Amino acid sequence: MLRMTRNRAIFLAAAGSLSILLAGYWFQYVVGLQPCTLCLWQRWPHMIAPLLGIAAIAVGGRMLALAGAVTMAVSAGLGVYHTGVERKWWPGPATCTGDAGGFQALTPEQMLDPTLVRPVVLCDQVQWEMFGLSMASYNAMVSLVFAGLWIWGLALSRR
Repeated sequence: MLRMTRNRAIFLAAAGSLSILLAGYWFQYVVGLQPCTLCLWQRWPHMIAPLLGIAAIAVGGRMLALAGAVTMAVSAGLGVYHTGVERKWWPGPATCTGDAGGFQALTPEQMLDPTLVRPVVLCDQVQWEMFGLSMASYNAMVSLVFAGLWIWGLALSRR
């Protein structure tokens, strides 16, 4: 049986975040699903976690493991928030939901300028789901698992 060590728990959490990040890019560039603003926000913790993992394994100590756990808690919170916006449990940012309140009016010349055109991806529309759960929901769940691994690594660093 494989014995869980501090570094192994941290490595699994950091590698998991890197995997989630790569999956997000795969869905974007290979599958063609463009991310909304909240999707992009959810990528940031997964960008930070592998760097924290490398530092935590190299340097040791408890603070970096704690920072990793907090980072994944933030990721889980963003996933829950995004899921709530998708399910219409609460309003999302006006700039990426069906409400046009956050958009500025464009001149006719600006509307015809192809360099200013970018796809508008709404945060309150589910683009992909499996078993009734969206990517935001899956991000929230796996981020909680990764937070648990970081906490496990933190607990093992006491010994």
